[in-house]
Amino acid sequence: MIVGKRKPFDEIKSMLANAEKILTVGCGTCVAVCLAGGEKEVAVLNAELEMARKLDNNPAQIEAVTLERQCDREYLAELDNKAGQYDALLSMACGVGVQFLAERFPETPVLPALDTSGLAVNQDIGWYEERCRSCERCVLGITGGICPVTMCAKGLYNGPCGGTNSGKCEISQEQPCAWYQIHERLSKQKRLDNMKKVHPPAEWLDQTPRTLLQPGYKKPEKSES
Repeated sequence: MIVGKRKPFDEIKSMLANAEKILTVGCGTCVAVCLAGGEKEVAVLNAELEMARKLDNNPAQIEAVTLERQCDREYLAELDNKAGQYDALLSMACGVGVQFLAERFPETPVLPALDTSGLAVNQDIGWYEERCRSCERCVLGITGGICPVTMCAKGLYNGPCGGTNSGKCEISQEQPCAWYQIHERLSKQKRLDNMKKVHPPAEWLDQTPRTLLQPGYKKPEKSES
């Protein structure tokens, strides 16, 4: 699932400073599930914008619509007869949805209200962990279904490195060693020979797996049992 978080309010407000008629466009799929850009989040953001603009003596007409998906032309058609009526479309979708919306309505500024955080799994309400970088070089079939590009802090295709210790990564005791996990998984599957397969190295930046906790949510406390 694609996950995202809302941009800082001041940044959103600044982007819309010169817009008098605004349509905030929500997305009913991924960002709705991760509590960032669905109908509820659209209503909350619009309420904040309306209040802020009034306090600045710069009121605006701010309206809302939530599409089924912003990454599908079929659903964007709903805006064909109205997008041109606004000074700006404020998209609460992922970066793909923003770009698709901007491509369809090139004469109207389409502004992002969210920062896209990546592809993640849903661990709990409001808690999402990145598991895939969309790298186009998927090796999950060889690594036991554990992604070294995402889960290894160094993005190593061949591992482990010399920094693993008792199943943890040298960067932090909170970060599991991906290659230790791969070894344990392959061992259970009797496929340890996969560890000997060498893959060409690739340069990766910012490889520490990202965790997104939406405002107002927290990780459940671990049970002592």
